[in-house]
Formats: sequence, C-alpha cells, structure tokens
Amino acid sequence: METRDARRALLARLLDHAPTFPPAALALDEALAEDARASGSPHAFALGRLVWPASRLDELPPGARALSVVLDALLPGERDVAAVEAPFGGADLAAVEGVVGEIYVELPLDGELEERLDELARRGLRAKVRCGGAAIPRDEELARFVRACRARDVAFKATAGLHRAVRSNGAHGFLNLLAAVAFAGDEERALAETDRDAFSLDAESFSWRDRTAPAPELARLRRELFHSIGSCSFFEPVEELEAMGALPA
Repeated sequence: METRDARRALLARLLDHAPTFPPAALALDEALAEDARASGSPHAFALGRLVWPASRLDELPPGARALSVVLDALLPGERDVAAVEAPFGGADLAAVEGVVGEIYVELPLDGELEERLDELARRGLRAKVRCGGAAIPRDEELARFVRACRARDVAFKATAGLHRAVRSNGAHGFLNLLAAVAFAGDEERALAETDRDAFSLDAESFSWRDRTAPAPELARLRRELFHSIGSCSFFEPVEELEAMGALPA
C-alpha cells in the first residue's frame, strides 16, 4: 500500500463496493455498470473489492474482479474469491477456513463482544461491524469495538451507514471511524465529532483536532487493523472527500 502520500495511505482500496445491497439494491446490469464506472473513475485507487452475495455468484461474468462474498448460501467451490463475510453463528465457516484468505465475521455489539473477538483471534479470523441500517450503534459501543479489535490484533471491516465523511444527523461518518482507529484513547470523542473543519487530510498526514498521523502510520493501520468499508455507493463517499479537498489530484 502507498505510504508516501497520506491520502493514498488512508484511502487506498478503502471502499468495498456493494451495489446490489440496500439501500442502492441495483439490478444486475445496473450494478455491474456502476461498478465499471467506479473502476474507471479518476479516484479508482479508493475502490476495494466487489461485494456480492454467494447466492448470486452465477450471475457474474467470468473474470469479474476481486470479490468479497457474503455467505447467504454455500460458496461454490469453483469460484475464486478474495474474502468472505458472514454473521456470527450464521454460516458454517469450516468449509472456507483455510481456503479463503480473509474471513470477516459480523459481530453484534453486545456483552459477549470481547469473548467473540477472542474466538476470532484464536481462529485467525477477522471482524465486521455494522454502523448503520436498522440500528445505529452508540459512540461508546463502536469505540469499544475498535479498542477490542486493536487489543487483540483482529483486523476488521465496517459496513452500513457510512456514506458521509463526517457524522451528521445521528449517522456515523467514515472519517470519524478512521480517526477512532488512528487516534487511540480518543475513540469516543472522534466518533462524536460533527465539525468537518476538525478533520484534515493532505499529502503529509491525517489530522483530527490536535491529533496527527503520518502516511506510514496510516498505511500500517489500514494493513493491520482497519481493512475497508462496505458501501452500496462508491461515488457518494468519494464526492464527500472531493468536497473537502481530501483527494489527490
């Protein structure tokens, strides 16, 4: 991952594109066309994997790009995938453990979070957290998740409700979450921030208020702790960053 430019270190392959999932819920042809448009965008460096349900893998043409497959059905053995995603206890992971390189298990933010993360750490699995949709986790719940993953060296991805860069109207912002990952000890404050001007991202560093992280540290955090964000839209988050002047030319 690029480490010389902090914008690329923080944002490279950040947005896993999930165009068939709500709220976009695009039909097949529209979803593939939108993903092709994202791949051809000047900001395609921020485009991660294509997120696709296992039950619909037969719809994809041969040679589709890197896939993260949501296990709503058995994974076809002949399909090459980069990652799978599953709810905790909702899929038989035995068939994919040791076969797929990255397995993300979506965890509820309840009283058993730490114990479940201990299990993921023992098995070499990764975590997934839902930040919006039917329910929006409180700042302290999401901060607890970030701290618990960091303490156990469990990499994670986030999904749902992260189209805006900065928290607004009760919805979490993806820069808030990135700041919570980057600035240990300030997780709740970073997640609660609503002032867009409190954030800065340029070639040198990512900053939030008086905290700053340089490009090499951002690249390490993206590599070791925070893998990506699942989003049904690629362009909404990108447009947010464009409006802030936070994307490289």
